[in-house]
Amino acid sequence: MTRTVDTTQELAAFLRTRRERLDPHDVGLPPPRQSRRRRTPGLRREEVAELAGVSIDYVVRLEQGRGLRPSAEVLEALSRALRLAPDERAYLFDLARHRPRGAAEPASSIDPHMARLVADLSPLPAMLMNHRFDILAWNDEIARLLLDFDTLPPSQRNVMWLCLLHPGMREFYVDRERVVREGVAHLRAAWAAYPEDRELADRIAEFTARDEEFARYWGERDVKVNGRGHKVLRHPDAGEIAVRFEVLMPLQDRDQRLVIYRAADDESQSALDRLRLR
Repeated sequence: MTRTVDTTQELAAFLRTRRERLDPHDVGLPPPRQSRRRRTPGLRREEVAELAGVSIDYVVRLEQGRGLRPSAEVLEALSRALRLAPDERAYLFDLARHRPRGAAEPASSIDPHMARLVADLSPLPAMLMNHRFDILAWNDEIARLLLDFDTLPPSQRNVMWLCLLHPGMREFYVDRERVVREGVAHLRAAWAAYPEDRELADRIAEFTARDEEFARYWGERDVKVNGRGHKVLRHPDAGEIAVRFEVLMPLQDRDQRLVIYRAADDESQSALDRLRLR
């Protein structure tokens, strides 16, 4: 029978193994002098403590599983000191019952494998975004449905920017108020998850300054992240199109969101088919 995880003991063991696998050279420490040869592999506890900015006694107690619950700040420092990979960092935060903060450098470019997946999803309209709503990749179907993103400068390839500030998109959504409200609530959740993301903060400042509707909803402090939903679009050529959307997050990069649209009814499917054949 598999036992449930004793998180305190697993946290202790995980920290020990990560410390023991590191070579001093990996973290920029000088090699030991002949008189101070290491009896055990990896870094010493005092070296980890110095790199993380905590006391040696604190590291000892953590590795002995003595009931400490480190803060998110301490976990972040330990992650850097121990050179943890992203998956290892997330595991450490899970063991300590903390939600890890967003990546220091959120995705702003597209992995070629994900770009190929977006293209392969045709004839379903699909695009790849990051947490800021920046559009990183798209297929022809969604460009025909929404907008030809190739005609836009990169700074405008952002779903919220288009909804709020692009003249041709102001009346694109039949239920515009709900769409904007949900977008604002998503951005507020992203803002908290990525507190050091200056580009996201700048986006929010721009929207607040330039759009009264956004500023009003932002002030209400609603938080919501939609994994699926329904929209009705006013397409200039095909008329009203009702779509359902799914938002999927790749395991290898949780900063990215794969958005897939599907027709909500037969009439909307016919409209999508006509757009695809144009």
